[in-house]
Amino acid sequence: MPSVDRQQDLADAAEEELARACELGWRDLSQVTPWGDTYEGFTPAGRSAQFERNYLWVDQPKGDVCVEVVVYQPQAYERGVRLTRVIPRRDSTKTEMMGDQE
Repeated sequence: MPSVDRQQDLADAAEEELARACELGWRDLSQVTPWGDTYEGFTPAGRSAQFERNYLWVDQPKGDVCVEVVVYQPQAYERGVRLTRVIPRRDSTKTEMMGDQE
């Protein structure tokens, strides 16, 4: 059985989750912000993990939306992968991506 890079597996899962979390444009996201959820799912390598998704206002209500995703093993939240993307109010076709692998 091939060895799995556990941190890369979490990073891959976080990238997939962030892409799904950002499928809605600003107009639709603004209707559910602020909102967050956590659920159990599976990484690309088939490992069980927690997936946390949050939609937050960046500076003020009805402004830019920050989409935050954290994927982690339940016993090691601090070693999870956190990615964020800002969906601007003015130009919903542009996004800014920031990543922080903890």
